[in-house]
Amino acid sequence: MSEQKRKGIYLLPNLLTTAGLFSGFFAVVSSMNGRFEAAAVAIFVAMIFDGLDGRVARMTNTQSDFGAEFDSMADMVSFGVAPALVAYNWGLTELGKLGWLAAFIYVAGAALRLARFNTQVGIADKRFFQGLASPAAAAVVSGLVWVGVEYDAVGTDYGFIVAAVTGLAGLLMVSNFKYNSFKEVNWHGKVPFVGLLLVLLIFVVVATEPALVLFLVFALYALAGPINTFRTVDKVTLDDVVGDHEEDADFNTDKKKQSEGEDVSKQ
Repeated sequence: MSEQKRKGIYLLPNLLTTAGLFSGFFAVVSSMNGRFEAAAVAIFVAMIFDGLDGRVARMTNTQSDFGAEFDSMADMVSFGVAPALVAYNWGLTELGKLGWLAAFIYVAGAALRLARFNTQVGIADKRFFQGLASPAAAAVVSGLVWVGVEYDAVGTDYGFIVAAVTGLAGLLMVSNFKYNSFKEVNWHGKVPFVGLLLVLLIFVVVATEPALVLFLVFALYALAGPINTFRTVDKVTLDDVVGDHEEDADFNTDKKKQSEGEDVSKQ
């Protein structure tokens, strides 16, 4: 009976996850009302909350299975459905079937990406992502919309470009391309004073043209995956791009590959 009374959910990390979910839903509603700049900004705000909830849970030792599942569902809304609908309402409505198919490719890619990520937790090399992470893909799509609104572009006039970017972002999420996760960065260590000045400079640059700078940063990150893969693989095969070639796809460490080989030999 005492165990049942103690059951519940941790408030702080799930509150941050809820804030991210709200931001994603707000982006959808804003795009339906023609407020595309607010919609794009809301998706970037959702990225901030998504980055905070997991870190706060680890710092406060409040991780839970419920929190992990809730975070995944919120990500599907904020980085799967919301960017696709924002892109569709802004630039794809006049393309007919091509428009909604491009949006659906993105949504399906985000769903598959999140499902694959959840099944690989604990076994994949944490230094890298397999495929473009859904928040980064959302930043590319929503960043494009934000740039277009910032420069007074009519989205439907560039429908084919919007469709190409949206569909390509969806395909990159389900690819086997190798992306740096930056999880090996030591955020608790000391840095030279010039490092702080560099961070301040980055903030200044982003503040001057936030839409353009953020879009370019995430677009370059999206392109870095194919570049890293082609640069590190001697002979690129179809399994290096898509498929279930787990040895290459998971980018496991040599130690893990060796241990797996020993297990197979024992069988």
